[in-house]
Amino acid sequence: MMSFLLAVMLVVAMTLPRNAAQSAPTTPSDFLYVWSASIDSSGPDFLAVFDVRTHATADRYGTLVTTIPVPGRGNGTHHVEHEMPADGQLFANGFKSGQSFIFDLANRNAPRLAKQFGEVGALMHPHSFWRLPNGHVLSTFQMQHDSLGLAPGGLVEITPSGTVVRSATANFAGVDRRIRPYSAAILPSIDRVVTTTSDMEKGDSIRALQLWRLSDLSVQQTIELPNGPRGDEGYNTAEPRMLPDGKTLLVSTFNCGLYLVEHIASTTPSARLVASFPRKAGTSCAVPVLVGNYYLITVPAWSAVVSLDISDPSHPREVSRITLGTNDVPHWIGIEPNHERVVITGYQAMKTRVLIARFDAKTGALALDKRFHAAGSSEVGVRMEHIAWPHGGHEAAVPHGAVFSRP
Repeated sequence: MMSFLLAVMLVVAMTLPRNAAQSAPTTPSDFLYVWSASIDSSGPDFLAVFDVRTHATADRYGTLVTTIPVPGRGNGTHHVEHEMPADGQLFANGFKSGQSFIFDLANRNAPRLAKQFGEVGALMHPHSFWRLPNGHVLSTFQMQHDSLGLAPGGLVEITPSGTVVRSATANFAGVDRRIRPYSAAILPSIDRVVTTTSDMEKGDSIRALQLWRLSDLSVQQTIELPNGPRGDEGYNTAEPRMLPDGKTLLVSTFNCGLYLVEHIASTTPSARLVASFPRKAGTSCAVPVLVGNYYLITVPAWSAVVSLDISDPSHPREVSRITLGTNDVPHWIGIEPNHERVVITGYQAMKTRVLIARFDAKTGALALDKRFHAAGSSEVGVRMEHIAWPHGGHEAAVPHGAVFSRP
């Protein structure tokens, strides 16, 4: 009887949509974890740990606590999980080397590298990591080789300790061979996974989304995003985010389009452009965050992070923005579990810089956290330069994926 009840409870948990606004804790985070690379590959890549306790004294807030180096040089530090997992086992990829790393952060006083992995069968270059309802990780792998050359990659389910559970390929007869599984959204209530398809190697641009069945990881459909008035908004599909109903998505593109994707489990899924932003040569709109009725996204053409009210997702409305320096290109953003702070990293003038913004989950308002700065500096944010790293060396570092600790 007990096992039956547990099974029922698990099914219910898997089918309920996640509403971040309702489930957010109230306690702030103590640490910020930043996945970083030596700027000239003279030192190892590493996970940096910063003290972001809100009650910390002015001389402690924003200070470096420790670093966790990983093997190799120039791994191409890229994405980490977008939220700190409950088990404290944080996945991070080094896309250039094809190696990924699992950091054990469960014991805050002794963070460590727990495991490293690369190819899974023929699948190569893991990119993004998302948690399944069972606590496992679903990872997109960009590519694989077949008899015709470089082919679409696939999906792999991995336990938090790094054991492969199952894998599936995006490569099949008739598929567009330019597809490269990039990021994903998991929709348990309708038994679907949706993946974007942009090529990290900057190959041919396409407008595709792949729709998979979650239960057996089989591709059900491939659809194309329609372009808008500019004619290119749908290309380079980037990040899908599930809306609170558990069955529809907002999907961003690197070409700065924002799409509402509906009827995903049907035979006639649909996608329509609901917003777009101007483009700046050599940059791309990138990582978004969805918090309740607000959608935050980086817009390099404005050197800004923008907050949109999506209470009506078919008509997003800007409510706030942070405008950075003219040559700052914000790229990655990540939200604190209690939704009060947002971490920002990027390129060009902010290549070595980490910023924190304050966020009001009731109004969508954004403002830079001026308390977060290096000791003795008046510049907002922390530059990962001129620091004696705990693992050795003084070379500047380039941050990319960043995530707040759980309370």
